[in-house]
Amino acid sequence: MVPLRLVRKLSSAPIKSGRLERLRNSKAGVWCRSLLSDYKDACRDIVVGAWERPVKASVYAVLLGGACACFHTKPDYTSFKTTLLDCSNQLGLLSPWIRSATSDGHVQNLVRLHNEGRLRHASLGLLSLVYCADYDPNATLYEAQCSNLSIPWRELPQRVLDVGFAGQWWMLLSKMKDYDINQDEFKHLPAHIQATSPPSVPAVEKNERLHKESWLAVNMNDEDEVNVVTDNTETESSSDES
Repeated sequence: MVPLRLVRKLSSAPIKSGRLERLRNSKAGVWCRSLLSDYKDACRDIVVGAWERPVKASVYAVLLGGACACFHTKPDYTSFKTTLLDCSNQLGLLSPWIRSATSDGHVQNLVRLHNEGRLRHASLGLLSLVYCADYDPNATLYEAQCSNLSIPWRELPQRVLDVGFAGQWWMLLSKMKDYDINQDEFKHLPAHIQATSPPSVPAVEKNERLHKESWLAVNMNDEDEVNVVTDNTETESSSDES
């Protein structure tokens, strides 16, 4: 049995090596070897170029890393709906008298379009867009189902409602700035009162000093105590006479 096994191994070795040679010399093998050679040369050129021009290579690396980060942090339509719901809840906790008209109008318009099914989402690689359409996609109207009556791309800039980039919806974020300040309350005030400026550093230090001094105990000297006693005596005598 042992010599027979050795004979089989010796007889199978040339066959395997012959198959490997035929595979390497085939069209697929030559193509794979040329592809690996091209990738090897390209990687060598990249390393040599980065070593010779480190500043240029650093700039390219930063741009490539930033593009990858923007792609992975790009918000989706679910994120937009969540942000819109949070903004609507924040405005709902405020009285209508102190809400910002700009914030409230923008959010209410987005909520209305969402309830009508007219909001659309488009992913452009590094950023996302939310725009409005004329009809709900589930509507059975001819205007809503006909592809020839769809929104042309040239009208897209006028229909964009928000831009999602780096994990934020920037137009909604800008509209919600100072959402708890109603500017209409101050439109009847004079111009010099409407425009307020932040206090200076000496004014802030003075206010802090006065606030700290207000918590200190009052120190009274002898003259002040005599005056207080005299005032109390005069008050009691006037009350007795009355």
